[in-house]
Amino acid sequence: MEISDKKIEALAHLARLEFDATAKPKIKADLEQILTFCNQLNELDTSDVKPLIYMSDRHEHLREDIVKPSLEKSKALGNAPDADSDYFRVPKVIKKD
Repeated sequence: MEISDKKIEALAHLARLEFDATAKPKIKADLEQILTFCNQLNELDTSDVKPLIYMSDRHEHLREDIVKPSLEKSKALGNAPDADSDYFRVPKVIKKD
């Protein structure tokens, strides 16, 4: 498949990419190589191949969800450089206009 300069510019716009004119021939050659490879894949007979849902047959064994005691609020706030009675105090990041 032939890739035109107009097609490269359209793809660059969609992908929000910017490059100079010297890079166009290399990008054009790479895209043509990718499309040639994809066309080769389309020629393969995959009628006997089952669709893949997972990449491996491995099943994850999840641990039991066990409730455990967590860090007490007073200890957590005790490590904070600045804290209120119930909350960590942090510098203001977002300014409202």
